Amino acid sequence: MDYAIVRTGGVQFKVSEGDRIRVPKLHSEVGESVRIEDVLALSVDGELTVGTPIVEGASVSAKIADHGRAKKIIVYKKKRRKGYQRKNGHRQGYTELSIAKITA
Repeated sequence: MDYAIVRTGGVQFKVSEGDRIRVPKLHSEVGESVRIEDVLALSVDGELTVGTPIVEGASVSAKIADHGRAKKIIVYKKKRRKGYQRKNGHRQGYTELSIAKITA
């Protein structure tokens, strides 16, 4: 099974051809193709290649399937005995990618 470890948006993902992953929001339209150049490791036919820090000439092609926002998280800050409390909600935007091809 061929796979690659890629970095996008400061987060690392293990991907194979045909996978669908949620990455931090990319500013492209649905249906567009994107190419991820930051390939940190690559496994082809059972042979692992680890980059220093990236594998030269390797890339992952993907198609943007969807955009959305994750579930709300609550951010709560408090300092005891000081009367300080802050409550805030946050929804992180994401882009869903469909991995098309891993190129070595």
